[in-house]
Amino acid sequence: MEEVLEKGKLAKVASYQLNGVTTEDKNKALQLIADQLIQDLDYILSENQKDIVDGRTNGLNESLIDRIMLDKDRIRLMYNAIYQLIDLADPIGDVLESIEKDNGLLIERKRVPIGVIGMIYEARPNVTIDAATLAVKTGNAVILRGSSSAKYSNQALVHSIHQALSTSNLSVDAVQLIENTNRDSAKALFTLNEYLDVLIPRGGKNLIETVIKESTVPVIETGAGNCHVYIDDTADVKMVQDIAINAKIQRPSVCNAIETVLIHEDWFNHHGVELLDTLRENKVEIYGDDIVCEAFPFAKQALEEIWYTEFLDLAIAVRVVKNCNSAVNHINAYGTKHSEAIITANDNHAIYFQTHVDAAAVYHNASTRFTDGFEFGYGAEIGISTQKLHARGPMGLPALTSSKFFIHGTGQIRS
Repeated sequence: MEEVLEKGKLAKVASYQLNGVTTEDKNKALQLIADQLIQDLDYILSENQKDIVDGRTNGLNESLIDRIMLDKDRIRLMYNAIYQLIDLADPIGDVLESIEKDNGLLIERKRVPIGVIGMIYEARPNVTIDAATLAVKTGNAVILRGSSSAKYSNQALVHSIHQALSTSNLSVDAVQLIENTNRDSAKALFTLNEYLDVLIPRGGKNLIETVIKESTVPVIETGAGNCHVYIDDTADVKMVQDIAINAKIQRPSVCNAIETVLIHEDWFNHHGVELLDTLRENKVEIYGDDIVCEAFPFAKQALEEIWYTEFLDLAIAVRVVKNCNSAVNHINAYGTKHSEAIITANDNHAIYFQTHVDAAAVYHNASTRFTDGFEFGYGAEIGISTQKLHARGPMGLPALTSSKFFIHGTGQIRS
């Protein structure tokens, strides 16, 4: 597709121009972007409102509308995240390894930019800012391809970014937005090997699986968030109530919200109905196994596919298990390797759970809602990797770097 090809060329040229750009210049560009967002706030919100109106007209559910929606507080969070990014150390140029040979040859391995990063993502326009600013800080060019549900918001945000970059020492072409959001533009991005160094999908299970299957460009997988909390037999009742409600209800449309609660049978017998009542009072639709449905008549029967489901809404699956080992086996069978939690007073059970659960982030007595680049101190994230190669978990600045060998000699030759 012509637009994708043209913007790929521009991004590649810009990536070469970014080599050697100083940290001072990158931080100045970030400051300009942050300030421009505030200056353009009214325009950004008016464009975002177009997406909201179109979304409701097209029948999008309210949890998806929430993912698209911007307001003054969310713009302010973007602003704050960029300034936090400015304060973080620039990883580019860090010496990862240094070897001095007997012949005096010095071999150094240093962090360098990846080059051109492709982002394909759904709904959330904040990804536009996260991806662009993380790329700027690490000296990468980025090609953004958002979804049609947030097209006006993404265009407005990239307009602000370009306004800011035009007054900086960085190329405006370092941040590209594919404005055509049809299927063909996505497919073109999947095979843009000549210009893209890596492709990062960020969205639902279907998007991620499609990118993995169809892309010829190397992919960093940011998996869907079928996240669980396991309530052990020694779990504190108030802690369970607080964590479960926070992890499900605070913002159900995000990938680090829990989708399944696993409950030790002893704990369920004493406190399970009380927890289910609390969830129902908070308008959460409950799907349960036979034990749950028998004890709680408001629960719907959970069919097999329910255990795989990322609801992204006020719905949850609940299963009663015999012990910690059973909970781990369930999570490893149905989870997406994102974020998992155990609530327990038994440290041995916590250690077993955290050691044996296959996930990027595993919590003991805390909400899964903390799996986030900002919360982890990265300023922002370009995604949460659920794979094991190169990067895992919230991907901050180091995850957007590669390495390169720099060899210094004084005329050495190999004998």
